[in-house]
Amino acid sequence: MTVPRVFCSWGFPEAGLSILRDHAEVEVWGGADGAPREVLLEALRGGAAGVLALPPSDRLNAEAMDLAPNLKVISGFGVGFDYVDVAEATRRGIAVCNTPGTLTETTADQAWALMLGAARHVPAGDRYVRSGEWKKYEPALLLGSDIHGATLGIVGMGAIGTAVARRAKGFGMRVLYAGRTRRLESEAETGATHVPLDDLLRESDFVSINCALNADTRGLIGARELSLMKRTAILVNSARGAIVRQADLAAALQSRTIAGAAIDVFEVEPVAVDDALVACETAVFAPHLGSATFATRARMARVASENIVAVLEGRRPPFLVNPDVWHG
Repeated sequence: MTVPRVFCSWGFPEAGLSILRDHAEVEVWGGADGAPREVLLEALRGGAAGVLALPPSDRLNAEAMDLAPNLKVISGFGVGFDYVDVAEATRRGIAVCNTPGTLTETTADQAWALMLGAARHVPAGDRYVRSGEWKKYEPALLLGSDIHGATLGIVGMGAIGTAVARRAKGFGMRVLYAGRTRRLESEAETGATHVPLDDLLRESDFVSINCALNADTRGLIGARELSLMKRTAILVNSARGAIVRQADLAAALQSRTIAGAAIDVFEVEPVAVDDALVACETAVFAPHLGSATFATRARMARVASENIVAVLEGRRPPFLVNPDVWHG
């Protein structure tokens, strides 16, 4: 019996790779970054039955699938699946999987780290101390914004948005959320109130972006939306960069339309050093670290690998993005 081949486009944690090695011939790209596109395409052309993918860089579109005669499953290292043409995969009978639930709390922690860092100028204070400029106590130095008692607006009250709201209770915050549907369970747990997006933007002191990237949310926050926010407000994005129009955000920060931003994700990653947003001194940045803890990354690798093994063995995978593909 032929052993199926699985291509791993990065050196994922051994917690996941060891699972795959028990069931397949595993090829792991050895570079520090994700596999170059030509390497991924060559692996597909060579007969890979499964891909453990690194979102968002592994673009698995029709072009890639055309080269993949044996491809049965794409399992992404994370929750988002905007890097896959899901409709095309479904048409071809390819299962698309992700790892929901593995990174919820960790990503919510990161949203809060960004929010606190921006509100209290933590990166700027760190740079000031290291520079040697700090000579005395200065009562007016780097005055920030209070989080306790403020209003937090959450755009997207899914699992991560709910986790962000849960943490807000400890700060005595008023929590608003916007989304296509009401989340009654989340409301009961967090005390959040469902409001239209425009109202959320007008009333919030902090706006946290926690929705998925799709056709409805791409470019959701642009110049008009930013103009509705308080001049003292801070925008936090730990979801997907393309939800916020990056050039519009840079312009809003430069014109002081809003007070600040805390950004973990960008429209194009890595962001160019000469991008207008990078020049904004009232923004705090992180290099896409939402799920970056040892425990969470190991858990993501295990779940992503278990999805692949299930499909290769003819079993429905635990987390299937396109259920229409499964008829077993």
